[in-house]
Amino acid sequence: MNDKKPLPISEETMQVDVFSPSGGTLQVKKSVWYMPEWLKAIIALIPALFFLIVFMIYPIINTFLLSFLENFTWVGGSGSSFAIVNWLYSQGEGFRGTPSVWSFQNYVIILKDPSFRNALGNTALMVIVSVPLTIIISLLLAVSLNSIKVLQGFFQTVFFLPYVTNAIALGMVFNVMFSRGGPINSLFGLDFNWLLQAHGATRWSMFAVITTYSVWNGLAFKILVFMSGLATIDKQYYDAARIDGASKAKIFMKITVPLLSPQILYITITSFIGAFKAYTSVIALFGNGNLDFGGTGGKEWMTVVGYVYIMMQRDQTGRAAAASIILLLVILAITLVQSLVSKKRVHY
Repeated sequence: MNDKKPLPISEETMQVDVFSPSGGTLQVKKSVWYMPEWLKAIIALIPALFFLIVFMIYPIINTFLLSFLENFTWVGGSGSSFAIVNWLYSQGEGFRGTPSVWSFQNYVIILKDPSFRNALGNTALMVIVSVPLTIIISLLLAVSLNSIKVLQGFFQTVFFLPYVTNAIALGMVFNVMFSRGGPINSLFGLDFNWLLQAHGATRWSMFAVITTYSVWNGLAFKILVFMSGLATIDKQYYDAARIDGASKAKIFMKITVPLLSPQILYITITSFIGAFKAYTSVIALFGNGNLDFGGTGGKEWMTVVGYVYIMMQRDQTGRAAAASIILLLVILAITLVQSLVSKKRVHY
């Protein structure tokens, strides 16, 4: 075979020398095709792109369209959740009912709805209180666990248990703990049900229970992330600081926190997103029936996601979609602000 290098084209001709028994040389031309790099990348991305489009991009686009579709119904003739398909079917001559129209009416209705404003306020209040508390407590616990050597694995397992435990089961446990005859009342000599206004509990006592549950339930994953970040910090930084006589508090603020800033940013963003999607924790705590959010009317601590589920249960899909889009915009705005702030505060 000669020493010619293959040209960077998709198809080329190679010279292959074959020695015959008579001593002569036969030249055989062989066509070789090289797959372009961009085609390899597309083939590798096809499975991921398929699931991304079907389970993320399409639902977001369809929900956005549904939020502007007034009088949306699950059209029996189409049997489709596609907003455009249902709208076209409702415009047909054989359709009996109120045709769907494109408008901002769904947004106007839910923004005027006291239940949605209450749900948005409840969600924002839980986010503002629970997220900072969870991050601070989990960071302090991670630093403490990283500094001890005796029974470190045992304590890590104890703090990680909520992450692998069913949220409904955890909610039932807290429901029993804060019930009228539960251990909390027995411990402090109290006699009322924290979770039911009808038995003397107040809105703020329920908020305390929800916050306690949310903070405790959210510690496990954050501790795990912070401990993995602590393991990557070079011990020489701490040795140099101790030689210079720095206190533990100063070492924590000047070395640990700045070097953990990427993990803190990640935890902050994911915690805000997760807290704004709160639903299971509240339902699990009260557990008095379907879509029960506490209080005498069952809507005292309704969240935005809970409001969406209630609208879907009432077949008001357009309003549920509008509430979802508003929640998405709120989360995007907070994430954008955090990303802008992180450019000056996060050290990679």
